[in-house]
Amino acid sequence: MAAIKDIQAQIIEDFSFLPEWDERYAYLIELGQKAPPLAEAYRTEENIVRGCQSLVWLHRECRQGEVYLQSDSDSLIVKGLAALLLQVFSGQPAEAVLKADLTFFEAIGLNKHLSSQRANGLMAMVQEIKAFAARCAGGSI
Repeated sequence: MAAIKDIQAQIIEDFSFLPEWDERYAYLIELGQKAPPLAEAYRTEENIVRGCQSLVWLHRECRQGEVYLQSDSDSLIVKGLAALLLQVFSGQPAEAVLKADLTFFEAIGLNKHLSSQRANGLMAMVQEIKAFAARCAGGSI
C-alpha cells in the first residue's frame, strides 16, 4: 500500500490536469458515481456522519491495527469527496491515519471552492476517521 503522502501527491497530480473548477466538480461527481454503493447492512444510524448537510454513511473497520473504510452519500459530490478520503486512508495503519496531515485539500483548491456546508461535512468525515483510527491504534476496537 502506498504511503498517505504519496496518495495525496497522486490526487494533486490528477486534479492538476483539470484547471477549471467546473471540470474538478465533474471529476468529483465521476468519483462519486464510480464508488461502490455501501451495503444496506451498513446504512445504519450509527454510521451516519454528523455535521454533514447531505446524508453520509461511513462504515469503519479495524483489522490488525489498520483502518478500513466504506462510505456512501445521497450527494454525488459528497460521495466523491468521501471517495478521496477513502483513497487516502482506507487500508492504512491507524497510527499513519492519526499522524496524517491532509495537504491535498488546499493544494487542489477544495478549501476555497466548497460551500461552507460541504467543507464542514468534509471536516466531520475527517474527524470521524481520525477518532476511529485513535480507537483502532489504542486497541479498543
